[in-house]
Amino acid sequence: MQVRMASLIVRVPRAPNPDASSADQRWHTLATKNWLPLFASSLLTLQSAIADARSAQHLVVRTLAGPVAGAAVPETAGSGAIVTFKGIPYAAPPVGALRWRPPEPPVPWQNARDARQFGDDCMQTPYVISTGQKASENCLTVSVWTPADYPRAHRPVMVFFYGGAFIGGSAAYPLYDGTKLAQHGVVVVGFNYRIGIFGFLAHPQLSAESPRHISGNYGLLDQIAALKWVQANIAGFGGDPGRVTVFGESAGAVCIASLMTSPLARGLFQQAIVQSPSLPILADLGSAQASGAALAPDIATLRSAAAAKLLELNDRFFPVSTHRAVNRTSFPAPIVDGYVVPDQLRSVFNNGNLNAVPLIVGVNADEGRMFSDAGASPESSAAVGDVIFVEPARWILRGAARHQPKTFSYVFTHATDGEPLPPTHSEELPYVFGTLDAPSFIKHPPADGNDRRMSQLMMRMWTQFARTGDPNGHELPQWPRYAGTTEPYLEIGSEIRIGNAFRKPALDELERRSADVP
Repeated sequence: MQVRMASLIVRVPRAPNPDASSADQRWHTLATKNWLPLFASSLLTLQSAIADARSAQHLVVRTLAGPVAGAAVPETAGSGAIVTFKGIPYAAPPVGALRWRPPEPPVPWQNARDARQFGDDCMQTPYVISTGQKASENCLTVSVWTPADYPRAHRPVMVFFYGGAFIGGSAAYPLYDGTKLAQHGVVVVGFNYRIGIFGFLAHPQLSAESPRHISGNYGLLDQIAALKWVQANIAGFGGDPGRVTVFGESAGAVCIASLMTSPLARGLFQQAIVQSPSLPILADLGSAQASGAALAPDIATLRSAAAAKLLELNDRFFPVSTHRAVNRTSFPAPIVDGYVVPDQLRSVFNNGNLNAVPLIVGVNADEGRMFSDAGASPESSAAVGDVIFVEPARWILRGAARHQPKTFSYVFTHATDGEPLPPTHSEELPYVFGTLDAPSFIKHPPADGNDRRMSQLMMRMWTQFARTGDPNGHELPQWPRYAGTTEPYLEIGSEIRIGNAFRKPALDELERRSADVP
Protein backbone atom coordinates (compact mmCIF):
# COMPACT_ATOMS: atom_id res chain seq x y z
CA MET A 1 0.00 0.00 0.00
CA GLN A 2 1.31 3.41 -0.95
CA VAL A 3 0.34 6.53 1.05
CA ARG A 4 0.26 9.75 -1.01
CA MET A 5 1.47 12.76 0.97
CA ALA A 6 0.34 15.42 -1.53
CA SER A 7 -3.32 14.93 -0.75
CA LEU A 8 -2.64 15.79 2.88
CA ILE A 9 -1.00 19.22 2.32
CA VAL A 10 -2.92 21.88 4.24
CA ARG A 11 -2.44 25.62 3.66
CA VAL A 12 -2.88 27.61 6.88
CA PRO A 13 -3.48 31.40 6.42
CA ARG A 14 -0.71 33.70 7.56
CA ALA A 15 -1.46 36.02 10.49
CA PRO A 16 -2.93 39.35 9.26
CA ASN A 17 -1.07 42.65 9.39
CA PRO A 18 -1.74 44.49 12.65
CA ASP A 19 -3.18 47.30 10.54
CA ALA A 20 -5.63 44.92 8.86
CA SER A 21 -9.31 45.45 9.29
CA SER A 22 -11.15 43.74 12.07
CA ALA A 23 -12.90 41.68 9.39
CA ASP A 24 -9.55 40.32 8.23
CA GLN A 25 -8.60 39.48 11.79
CA ARG A 26 -11.90 37.68 12.33
CA TRP A 27 -11.35 35.69 9.11
CA HIS A 28 -7.89 34.65 10.33
CA THR A 29 -9.25 33.55 13.70
CA LEU A 30 -12.00 31.56 11.99
CA ALA A 31 -9.66 29.99 9.46
CA THR A 32 -7.17 29.01 12.13
CA LYS A 33 -9.89 27.35 14.17
CA ASN A 34 -11.10 25.40 11.11
CA TRP A 35 -7.84 24.53 9.37
CA LEU A 36 -5.63 23.57 12.27
CA PRO A 37 -7.98 20.86 13.53
CA LEU A 38 -8.27 19.65 9.94
CA PHE A 39 -4.50 19.54 9.69
CA ALA A 40 -4.26 17.56 12.91
CA SER A 41 -6.99 15.24 11.68
CA SER A 42 -5.14 14.76 8.40
CA LEU A 43 -2.00 13.76 10.26
CA LEU A 44 -4.01 11.19 12.19
CA THR A 45 -5.43 9.91 8.92
CA LEU A 46 -1.89 9.57 7.58
CA GLN A 47 -0.77 7.69 10.68
CA SER A 48 -3.79 5.40 10.44
CA ALA A 49 -3.14 4.73 6.76
CA ILE A 50 0.48 3.86 7.49
CA ALA A 51 -0.63 1.59 10.34
CA ASP A 52 -3.17 -0.09 8.06
CA ALA A 53 -0.49 -0.64 5.44
CA ARG A 54 1.86 -2.16 7.98
CA SER A 55 -0.97 -4.28 9.38
CA ALA A 56 -1.90 -5.51 5.92
CA GLN A 57 1.72 -6.49 5.31
CA HIS A 58 1.90 -8.11 8.74
CA LEU A 59 -1.13 -10.32 8.00
CA VAL A 60 0.27 -11.87 4.84
CA VAL A 61 1.96 -15.25 5.20
CA ARG A 62 3.65 -17.05 2.34
CA THR A 63 2.80 -20.75 2.09
CA LEU A 64 4.48 -23.17 -0.30
CA ALA A 65 1.56 -22.72 -2.71
CA GLY A 66 1.40 -18.92 -2.44
CA PRO A 67 0.76 -16.00 -0.07
CA VAL A 68 -2.41 -15.70 2.02
CA ALA A 69 -3.86 -12.59 3.65
CA GLY A 70 -5.62 -13.03 6.98
CA ALA A 71 -7.44 -10.76 9.39
CA ALA A 72 -7.43 -9.82 13.04
CA VAL A 73 -10.24 -11.24 15.17
CA PRO A 74 -12.19 -8.06 16.05
CA GLU A 75 -13.07 -8.92 19.65
CA THR A 76 -9.45 -9.63 20.64
CA ALA A 77 -6.81 -7.05 21.52
CA GLY A 78 -3.56 -6.51 23.36
CA SER A 79 -1.76 -9.57 24.63
CA GLY A 80 -4.82 -11.67 23.72
CA ALA A 81 -5.00 -10.49 20.10
CA ILE A 82 -5.63 -13.32 17.62
CA VAL A 83 -5.45 -13.35 13.84
CA THR A 84 -7.03 -15.87 11.50
CA PHE A 85 -6.23 -17.26 8.07
CA LYS A 86 -9.18 -19.20 6.71
CA GLY A 87 -9.98 -21.30 3.69
CA ILE A 88 -6.39 -22.02 2.61
CA PRO A 89 -6.23 -24.87 0.04
CA TYR A 90 -4.08 -27.76 1.22
CA ALA A 91 -4.93 -29.88 -1.81
CA ALA A 92 -6.35 -29.48 -5.29
CA PRO A 93 -10.15 -29.63 -5.59
CA PRO A 94 -11.05 -33.35 -5.83
CA VAL A 95 -13.40 -32.88 -8.77
CA GLY A 96 -13.72 -34.40 -12.23
CA ALA A 97 -10.97 -36.96 -12.74
CA LEU A 98 -9.72 -36.29 -9.18
CA ARG A 99 -13.00 -37.45 -7.61
CA TRP A 100 -12.08 -40.59 -5.61
CA ARG A 101 -8.37 -40.08 -5.99
CA PRO A 102 -5.78 -39.39 -3.27
CA PRO A 103 -5.40 -35.64 -2.71
CA GLU A 104 -3.11 -33.80 -5.12
CA PRO A 105 -1.05 -30.69 -4.19
CA PRO A 106 -2.92 -27.39 -4.54
CA VAL A 107 -2.51 -25.32 -7.70
CA PRO A 108 0.01 -22.54 -6.85
CA TRP A 109 -1.02 -18.87 -6.92
CA GLN A 110 1.01 -15.65 -7.12
CA ASN A 111 -0.94 -12.79 -5.53
CA ALA A 112 -2.02 -12.74 -1.89
CA ARG A 113 -5.10 -14.93 -1.55
CA ASP A 114 -7.95 -13.56 0.56
CA ALA A 115 -8.02 -15.79 3.65
CA ARG A 116 -10.69 -13.99 5.65
CA GLN A 117 -13.51 -16.46 4.99
CA PHE A 118 -13.88 -20.20 5.42
CA GLY A 119 -13.88 -22.38 2.33
CA ASP A 120 -16.84 -24.51 1.31
CA ASP A 121 -17.98 -27.37 3.51
CA CYS A 122 -17.42 -30.81 2.04
CA MET A 123 -20.44 -32.39 0.36
CA GLN A 124 -23.11 -33.37 2.89
CA THR A 125 -26.78 -33.03 3.58
CA PRO A 126 -27.62 -30.24 6.07
CA TYR A 127 -26.23 -31.34 9.42
CA VAL A 128 -27.08 -30.50 13.02
CA ILE A 129 -25.21 -27.17 13.11
CA SER A 130 -25.41 -24.68 10.26
CA THR A 131 -22.17 -23.01 9.17
CA GLY A 132 -23.61 -20.62 6.61
CA GLN A 133 -21.18 -22.07 4.08
CA LYS A 134 -22.23 -23.77 0.89
CA ALA A 135 -21.21 -27.40 0.41
CA SER A 136 -19.20 -28.50 -2.61
CA GLU A 137 -16.47 -30.92 -3.60
CA ASN A 138 -14.00 -28.02 -3.69
CA CYS A 139 -13.60 -28.18 0.09
CA LEU A 140 -10.07 -29.25 1.02
CA THR A 141 -8.97 -26.23 3.01
CA VAL A 142 -7.32 -25.45 6.34
CA SER A 143 -7.97 -22.54 8.70
CA VAL A 144 -5.53 -21.17 11.29
CA TRP A 145 -5.97 -19.17 14.51
CA THR A 146 -2.74 -17.76 15.90
CA PRO A 147 -1.65 -15.05 18.38
CA ALA A 148 -0.93 -11.72 16.69
CA ASP A 149 2.82 -11.85 17.38
CA TYR A 150 3.14 -14.98 15.22
CA PRO A 151 6.05 -13.71 13.05
CA ARG A 152 8.34 -14.01 16.07
CA ALA A 153 6.76 -17.13 17.62
CA HIS A 154 7.40 -20.88 17.69
CA ARG A 155 4.33 -22.19 19.50
CA PRO A 156 2.77 -25.64 19.89
CA VAL A 157 0.14 -26.53 17.30
CA MET A 158 -3.28 -28.13 17.88
CA VAL A 159 -5.01 -29.66 14.84
CA PHE A 160 -8.70 -30.47 15.28
CA PHE A 161 -10.54 -33.36 13.56
CA TYR A 162 -14.29 -32.83 13.51
CA GLY A 163 -16.85 -35.57 14.10
CA GLY A 164 -20.15 -36.18 12.35
CA ALA A 165 -20.49 -39.95 11.82
CA PHE A 166 -18.38 -39.62 8.65
CA ILE A 167 -21.31 -37.99 6.84
CA GLY A 168 -21.21 -34.43 8.25
CA GLY A 169 -18.97 -31.87 9.88
CA SER A 170 -17.00 -28.74 9.09
CA ALA A 171 -14.10 -26.69 10.41
CA ALA A 172 -16.41 -23.67 10.04
CA TYR A 173 -18.70 -24.63 12.93
CA PRO A 174 -18.77 -21.72 15.40
CA LEU A 175 -18.46 -24.43 18.06
CA TYR A 176 -14.94 -25.13 16.78
CA ASP A 177 -13.76 -21.51 16.64
CA GLY A 178 -10.13 -21.55 17.72
CA THR A 179 -9.88 -17.99 19.06
CA LYS A 180 -10.11 -18.65 22.81
CA LEU A 181 -7.95 -21.76 22.64
CA ALA A 182 -5.28 -19.83 20.73
CA GLN A 183 -5.31 -17.18 23.49
CA HIS A 184 -3.74 -19.85 25.70
CA GLY A 185 -0.57 -19.68 23.62
CA VAL A 186 -1.07 -22.25 20.88
CA VAL A 187 -1.71 -22.22 17.13
CA VAL A 188 -5.05 -23.86 16.32
CA VAL A 189 -5.71 -25.50 12.96
CA GLY A 190 -9.05 -26.74 11.63
CA PHE A 191 -9.54 -28.40 8.25
CA ASN A 192 -12.13 -30.09 6.08
CA TYR A 193 -11.84 -33.64 4.80
CA ARG A 194 -14.04 -35.65 2.45
CA ILE A 195 -16.88 -37.54 4.10
CA GLY A 196 -19.62 -39.96 3.11
CA ILE A 197 -19.52 -41.44 -0.37
CA PHE A 198 -16.96 -38.83 -1.48
CA GLY A 199 -14.51 -39.82 1.25
CA PHE A 200 -14.92 -43.57 1.67
CA LEU A 201 -16.23 -45.22 -1.52
CA ALA A 202 -14.30 -48.30 -2.59
CA HIS A 203 -14.74 -49.85 -6.04
CA PRO A 204 -12.86 -52.50 -8.03
CA GLN A 205 -12.13 -50.06 -10.85
CA LEU A 206 -10.84 -47.45 -8.42
CA SER A 207 -8.50 -50.06 -6.96
CA ALA A 208 -7.37 -50.94 -10.49
CA GLU A 209 -6.42 -47.28 -11.03
CA SER A 210 -4.31 -47.24 -7.87
CA PRO A 211 -0.61 -48.18 -7.86
CA ARG A 212 -1.33 -49.82 -4.49
CA HIS A 213 -4.46 -51.57 -5.82
CA ILE A 214 -6.61 -50.05 -3.11
CA SER A 215 -9.52 -47.63 -2.89
CA GLY A 216 -11.58 -45.89 -0.24
CA ASN A 217 -10.01 -44.08 2.72
CA TYR A 218 -9.82 -40.83 0.74
CA GLY A 219 -10.99 -38.97 3.83
CA LEU A 220 -8.05 -40.36 5.82
CA LEU A 221 -5.66 -39.49 2.99
CA ASP A 222 -7.02 -35.94 3.11
CA GLN A 223 -6.22 -35.83 6.82
CA ILE A 224 -2.68 -37.02 6.17
CA ALA A 225 -2.30 -34.36 3.46
CA ALA A 226 -3.54 -31.68 5.89
CA LEU A 227 -0.99 -32.80 8.49
CA LYS A 228 1.74 -32.66 5.83
CA TRP A 229 0.58 -29.12 5.02
CA VAL A 230 1.02 -28.27 8.71
CA GLN A 231 4.53 -29.70 8.70
CA ALA A 232 5.48 -27.68 5.63
CA ASN A 233 3.77 -24.36 6.38
CA ILE A 234 2.84 -23.84 10.02
CA ALA A 235 6.14 -22.17 10.97
CA GLY A 236 5.05 -19.16 8.92
CA PHE A 237 2.01 -18.83 11.20
CA GLY A 238 4.09 -18.99 14.39
CA GLY A 239 3.73 -22.73 14.92
CA ASP A 240 6.28 -25.40 15.76
CA PRO A 241 6.01 -28.37 13.34
CA GLY A 242 7.83 -30.48 15.91
CA ARG A 243 5.07 -29.98 18.52
CA VAL A 244 1.82 -30.95 16.81
CA THR A 245 -1.09 -32.30 18.84
CA VAL A 246 -4.05 -33.80 17.00
CA PHE A 247 -7.35 -33.73 18.84
CA GLY A 248 -10.78 -34.84 17.77
CA GLU A 249 -14.17 -36.03 18.93
CA SER A 250 -16.45 -38.91 17.90
CA ALA A 251 -15.73 -39.73 14.22
CA GLY A 252 -12.79 -37.33 14.49
CA ALA A 253 -11.49 -39.46 17.36
CA VAL A 254 -11.92 -42.61 15.23
CA CYS A 255 -9.82 -40.90 12.56
CA ILE A 256 -7.06 -40.15 15.04
CA ALA A 257 -7.14 -43.72 16.33
CA SER A 258 -6.88 -44.87 12.71
CA LEU A 259 -3.88 -42.60 12.05
CA MET A 260 -2.22 -43.92 15.20
CA THR A 261 -2.23 -47.32 13.47
CA SER A 262 -1.18 -46.03 10.03
CA PRO A 263 2.47 -46.05 8.92
CA LEU A 264 1.60 -43.15 6.58
CA ALA A 265 0.97 -40.82 9.53
CA ARG A 266 4.11 -41.64 11.48
CA GLY A 267 5.98 -38.48 12.50
CA LEU A 268 3.20 -36.10 11.46
CA PHE A 269 2.05 -35.48 15.05
CA GLN A 270 3.70 -35.77 18.44
CA GLN A 271 0.69 -35.97 20.79
CA ALA A 272 -2.98 -36.91 20.52
CA ILE A 273 -6.21 -36.18 22.41
CA VAL A 274 -9.00 -38.65 21.64
CA GLN A 275 -12.43 -37.50 22.86
CA SER A 276 -15.26 -40.06 22.90
CA PRO A 277 -13.74 -42.57 20.48
CA SER A 278 -15.33 -45.65 18.97
CA LEU A 279 -13.55 -48.73 17.62
CA PRO A 280 -15.98 -50.24 15.12
CA ILE A 281 -15.19 -53.42 13.27
CA LEU A 282 -14.13 -52.00 9.91
CA ALA A 283 -15.00 -53.39 6.50
CA ASP A 284 -12.25 -55.14 4.55
CA LEU A 285 -11.32 -53.95 1.08
CA GLY A 286 -13.05 -56.82 -0.73
CA SER A 287 -16.46 -56.29 0.85
CA ALA A 288 -16.17 -52.50 0.50
CA GLN A 289 -15.37 -52.87 -3.22
CA ALA A 290 -18.32 -55.19 -3.73
CA SER A 291 -20.62 -52.69 -2.03
CA GLY A 292 -19.33 -49.91 -4.27
CA ALA A 293 -19.69 -51.98 -7.43
CA ALA A 294 -23.31 -52.70 -6.50
CA LEU A 295 -24.04 -48.99 -7.01
CA ALA A 296 -22.67 -49.04 -10.56
CA PRO A 297 -20.32 -51.55 -12.22
CA ASP A 298 -18.60 -48.78 -14.21
CA ILE A 299 -16.92 -46.10 -12.07
CA ALA A 300 -17.28 -43.64 -14.98
CA THR A 301 -21.02 -43.63 -14.31
CA LEU A 302 -20.42 -42.47 -10.74
CA ARG A 303 -17.67 -40.04 -11.73
CA SER A 304 -19.99 -38.29 -14.15
CA ALA A 305 -22.89 -38.09 -11.71
CA ALA A 306 -23.80 -34.78 -10.10
CA ALA A 307 -22.59 -34.42 -6.54
CA ALA A 308 -26.16 -33.93 -5.30
CA LYS A 309 -27.21 -37.27 -6.85
CA LEU A 310 -24.31 -39.04 -5.16
CA LEU A 311 -25.45 -37.70 -1.80
CA GLU A 312 -28.63 -39.71 -2.28
CA LEU A 313 -26.47 -42.87 -2.15
CA ASN A 314 -24.81 -41.85 1.11
CA ASP A 315 -26.68 -44.42 3.17
CA ARG A 316 -26.02 -47.45 0.96
CA PHE A 317 -22.53 -47.28 -0.55
CA PHE A 318 -20.84 -49.01 2.40
CA PRO A 319 -21.10 -52.63 3.56
CA VAL A 320 -22.96 -53.29 6.80
CA SER A 321 -20.88 -55.68 8.86
CA THR A 322 -22.32 -59.12 9.62
CA HIS A 323 -19.77 -59.58 12.40
CA ARG A 324 -21.25 -60.92 15.62
CA ALA A 325 -19.49 -58.28 17.74
CA VAL A 326 -21.71 -55.70 19.41
CA ASN A 327 -19.70 -52.85 17.82
CA ARG A 328 -20.02 -53.94 14.19
CA THR A 329 -19.97 -51.18 11.58
CA SER A 330 -23.30 -49.78 10.39
CA PHE A 331 -22.13 -46.41 9.00
CA PRO A 332 -19.51 -45.03 6.58
CA ALA A 333 -16.09 -45.55 8.07
CA PRO A 334 -12.46 -46.20 7.17
CA ILE A 335 -11.61 -49.47 5.42
CA VAL A 336 -8.95 -52.03 6.28
CA ASP A 337 -7.01 -51.80 3.02
CA GLY A 338 -3.62 -53.06 4.23
CA TYR A 339 -1.93 -49.78 3.37
CA VAL A 340 -3.59 -46.70 4.87
CA VAL A 341 -5.25 -48.83 7.56
CA PRO A 342 -3.18 -52.00 7.89
CA ASP A 343 -5.48 -53.98 10.21
CA GLN A 344 -8.50 -53.76 12.49
CA LEU A 345 -7.95 -50.91 14.94
CA ARG A 346 -8.61 -53.10 17.97
CA SER A 347 -5.97 -55.56 16.80
CA VAL A 348 -3.31 -52.89 16.32
CA PHE A 349 -3.94 -51.32 19.74
CA ASN A 350 -3.78 -54.80 21.21
CA ASN A 351 -0.53 -55.84 19.54
CA GLY A 352 1.16 -52.46 19.98
CA ASN A 353 2.28 -51.82 16.40
CA LEU A 354 1.13 -48.22 16.55
CA ASN A 355 2.31 -44.63 16.65
CA ALA A 356 2.56 -44.57 20.43
CA VAL A 357 2.60 -40.84 21.13
CA PRO A 358 1.67 -39.17 24.45
CA LEU A 359 -2.08 -39.54 24.65
CA ILE A 360 -5.23 -38.35 26.42
CA VAL A 361 -8.39 -40.44 26.00
CA GLY A 362 -11.71 -39.63 27.62
CA VAL A 363 -15.48 -39.98 27.59
CA ASN A 364 -18.48 -38.11 28.93
CA ALA A 365 -20.48 -39.40 31.88
CA ASP A 366 -23.60 -40.37 29.88
CA GLU A 367 -22.40 -40.88 26.30
CA GLY A 368 -25.39 -43.03 25.38
CA ARG A 369 -28.17 -40.51 26.08
CA MET A 370 -27.71 -38.82 22.69
CA PHE A 371 -28.30 -42.18 20.97
CA SER A 372 -31.13 -43.47 23.20
CA ASP A 373 -34.86 -43.09 22.84
CA ALA A 374 -36.52 -40.30 24.80
CA GLY A 375 -37.42 -41.59 28.23
CA ALA A 376 -34.83 -44.38 28.16
CA SER A 377 -33.71 -45.45 31.61
CA PRO A 378 -30.29 -44.34 32.88
CA GLU A 379 -29.21 -47.99 32.83
CA SER A 380 -30.21 -48.39 29.18
CA SER A 381 -28.51 -45.14 28.20
CA ALA A 382 -25.34 -46.17 30.02
CA ALA A 383 -25.31 -49.53 28.25
CA VAL A 384 -25.52 -47.82 24.84
CA GLY A 385 -22.66 -45.49 25.75
CA ASP A 386 -20.55 -48.38 27.01
CA VAL A 387 -20.86 -50.25 23.73
CA ILE A 388 -20.17 -47.34 21.40
CA PHE A 389 -17.64 -45.25 23.34
CA VAL A 390 -16.64 -46.18 26.89
CA GLU A 391 -15.35 -49.71 26.26
CA PRO A 392 -13.47 -48.63 23.10
CA ALA A 393 -11.87 -45.78 25.06
CA ARG A 394 -10.64 -48.26 27.66
CA TRP A 395 -9.31 -50.56 24.92
CA ILE A 396 -7.29 -47.70 23.42
CA LEU A 397 -5.99 -46.67 26.85
CA ARG A 398 -4.90 -50.18 27.78
CA GLY A 399 -3.16 -50.73 24.45
CA ALA A 400 -1.41 -47.38 24.34
CA ALA A 401 -0.29 -47.39 27.98
CA ARG A 402 1.70 -50.57 27.43
CA HIS A 403 3.93 -48.65 24.99
CA GLN A 404 3.62 -44.99 26.02
CA PRO A 405 3.92 -44.02 29.71
CA LYS A 406 2.44 -40.56 29.06
CA THR A 407 -1.10 -41.88 28.66
CA PHE A 408 -3.96 -40.18 30.53
CA SER A 409 -7.67 -40.83 30.97
CA TYR A 410 -10.57 -38.51 31.86
CA VAL A 411 -14.31 -38.69 32.49
CA PHE A 412 -16.20 -35.44 31.89
CA THR A 413 -19.07 -35.09 34.39
CA HIS A 414 -19.74 -31.34 34.41
CA ALA A 415 -23.35 -30.41 33.54
CA THR A 416 -23.97 -26.98 31.99
CA ASP A 417 -25.53 -24.49 34.43
CA GLY A 418 -26.12 -27.27 36.94
CA GLU A 419 -28.47 -29.29 34.70
CA PRO A 420 -29.73 -32.44 36.43
CA LEU A 421 -28.65 -34.78 33.62
CA PRO A 422 -24.97 -35.74 33.29
CA PRO A 423 -23.27 -34.66 30.06
CA THR A 424 -23.83 -36.79 27.01
CA HIS A 425 -21.91 -37.19 23.77
CA SER A 426 -20.24 -34.00 22.44
CA GLU A 427 -21.07 -31.83 25.47
CA GLU A 428 -17.41 -31.34 26.39
CA LEU A 429 -16.68 -29.55 23.10
CA PRO A 430 -17.86 -26.02 24.08
CA TYR A 431 -15.60 -26.24 27.14
CA VAL A 432 -12.56 -27.37 25.16
CA PHE A 433 -12.94 -24.48 22.68
CA GLY A 434 -14.33 -21.86 25.06
CA THR A 435 -17.36 -21.51 22.77
CA LEU A 436 -20.09 -21.85 25.39
CA ASP A 437 -22.30 -19.30 23.64
CA ALA A 438 -22.10 -20.93 20.19
CA PRO A 439 -24.69 -23.36 18.78
CA SER A 440 -23.90 -26.92 19.86
CA PHE A 441 -25.17 -30.42 19.17
CA ILE A 442 -27.05 -30.55 22.48
CA LYS A 443 -29.20 -27.61 23.55
CA HIS A 444 -28.39 -26.36 27.02
CA PRO A 445 -29.15 -23.36 29.23
CA PRO A 446 -26.95 -20.26 29.01
CA ALA A 447 -23.54 -20.79 30.55
CA ASP A 448 -22.91 -19.43 34.03
CA GLY A 449 -19.73 -18.49 35.87
CA ASN A 450 -19.02 -22.08 36.87
CA ASP A 451 -19.23 -23.16 33.24
CA ARG A 452 -16.79 -20.46 32.16
CA ARG A 453 -14.34 -21.38 34.91
CA MET A 454 -14.60 -25.03 33.86
CA SER A 455 -13.92 -24.06 30.25
CA GLN A 456 -10.83 -22.07 31.25
CA LEU A 457 -9.54 -25.05 33.22
CA MET A 458 -10.04 -27.48 30.34
CA MET A 459 -8.37 -25.16 27.86
CA ARG A 460 -5.42 -24.80 30.22
CA MET A 461 -5.12 -28.59 30.58
CA TRP A 462 -5.46 -29.27 26.86
CA THR A 463 -2.90 -26.60 25.90
CA GLN A 464 -0.49 -27.66 28.64
CA PHE A 465 -0.56 -31.14 27.14
CA ALA A 466 0.06 -29.62 23.70
CA ARG A 467 3.14 -27.81 25.07
CA THR A 468 4.71 -30.68 26.98
CA GLY A 469 2.96 -33.99 26.31
CA ASP A 470 1.79 -33.95 29.94
CA PRO A 471 -1.34 -32.15 31.28
CA ASN A 472 0.22 -31.65 34.71
CA GLY A 473 2.00 -28.55 36.01
CA HIS A 474 1.35 -24.81 36.17
CA GLU A 475 -0.96 -25.23 39.19
CA LEU A 476 -3.25 -27.58 37.28
CA PRO A 477 -4.99 -30.52 38.99
CA GLN A 478 -2.88 -33.61 39.50
CA TRP A 479 -3.63 -35.99 36.64
CA PRO A 480 -2.26 -39.54 37.12
CA ARG A 481 -0.82 -41.56 34.29
CA TYR A 482 -2.99 -44.44 33.15
CA ALA A 483 -2.16 -47.95 34.28
CA GLY A 484 -4.09 -51.06 33.28
CA THR A 485 -4.00 -52.47 36.80
CA THR A 486 -5.91 -49.64 38.50
CA GLU A 487 -7.31 -47.72 35.50
CA PRO A 488 -7.00 -44.24 37.06
CA TYR A 489 -8.78 -41.29 35.46
CA LEU A 490 -9.34 -37.63 36.20
CA GLU A 491 -12.98 -36.73 36.80
CA ILE A 492 -13.60 -33.29 35.30
CA GLY A 493 -16.75 -32.02 36.96
CA SER A 494 -18.10 -29.97 39.84
CA GLU A 495 -15.29 -31.68 41.74
CA ILE A 496 -11.95 -32.37 40.13
CA ARG A 497 -10.84 -35.68 41.55
CA ILE A 498 -9.07 -38.90 40.71
CA GLY A 499 -11.16 -42.02 40.20
CA ASN A 500 -10.38 -45.60 39.31
CA ALA A 501 -11.87 -48.23 37.00
CA PHE A 502 -14.78 -46.27 35.51
CA ARG A 503 -17.70 -48.69 34.88
CA LYS A 504 -15.31 -51.66 35.09
CA PRO A 505 -17.84 -54.49 35.71
CA ALA A 506 -19.98 -53.47 32.72
CA LEU A 507 -16.96 -53.03 30.46
CA ASP A 508 -15.49 -56.38 31.48
CA GLU A 509 -18.76 -58.05 30.55
CA LEU A 510 -18.75 -56.30 27.16
CA GLU A 511 -15.26 -57.56 26.44
CA ARG A 512 -16.31 -61.11 27.28
CA ARG A 513 -19.23 -60.82 24.85
CA SER A 514 -16.91 -59.47 22.16
CA ALA A 515 -14.21 -62.07 22.62
CA ASP A 516 -14.46 -63.01 18.95
CA VAL A 517 -13.28 -59.56 17.84
CA PRO A 518 -10.17 -59.99 15.62
